[in-house]
Amino acid sequence: MSDLTHLEGNGIVWVNVRTCGQGRTCPQFSAIMSLPEVQKSRSGDAVAVLFDWDGVIIDSSRQHEESWERLAVEENVALPADHFKVGFGKKNEWIIPHLLQWTEDPAEVRRLSLRKEALYREIVVERGLEALPGVHIFLERLRAAGVPNCIGSSTHRENILTILGVLKFDGLFGGMVTSEDVNHGKPHPDVFLKAAAKTGVPPARCIVFEDALAGIEAGHAGGMKVVGVATTHAAAVLEGRVHRVVARLDELTVPDLRAIVAG
Repeated sequence: MSDLTHLEGNGIVWVNVRTCGQGRTCPQFSAIMSLPEVQKSRSGDAVAVLFDWDGVIIDSSRQHEESWERLAVEENVALPADHFKVGFGKKNEWIIPHLLQWTEDPAEVRRLSLRKEALYREIVVERGLEALPGVHIFLERLRAAGVPNCIGSSTHRENILTILGVLKFDGLFGGMVTSEDVNHGKPHPDVFLKAAAKTGVPPARCIVFEDALAGIEAGHAGGMKVVGVATTHAAAVLEGRVHRVVARLDELTVPDLRAIVAG
């Protein structure tokens, strides 16, 4: 655990990340693991997978964009032409006051955020949704090999639960960390550090699957390996920013994952 230091006390371990991915120095961010989780994680060959949600497991970008459009009509406010691209992968709590500049009042920001997500769920239920190609095969591959995984997303929890019901992906994810669980959205690594803690595997042995540039930055800032999924951005955009680029998750086997962590 050369890139981690830890302080144990009262059954809690504070894990401080010293370096980012690809050898870059980054600010020290902290996550909390329970002592049993850290003891479990000290296995030298452990590996865990942390999934972003939209653009990695599903592609509901059009549904999200439409939900912003419906909200703007309801509220009789304008949307900047590039708002969706600029805000992609970031929390509503940042998008509404800073990007859209609709309001800075916390209560109003929360109201608009919750309404936007309700509109999104309505659209998903109306039209249905499918997982991206190769996702189910890859998740079954992880389950068969006993590789722990966790969702780490800026998405609201109720959105993910709604879509899991639509997809019928029972038992394929080991847990989730969502926007409600973190104070800082991506590119801060908070969501992935907390997801790593849920798997019981140290961040240095976790692989983040991400499509968004802010999420890729978050994975590196957490000291994790990063696989770029070429859905939102072309592979050429992701090359050089990540440890591996894939078009589909099932391009990778469990031995591939171990090689990425060891590399």
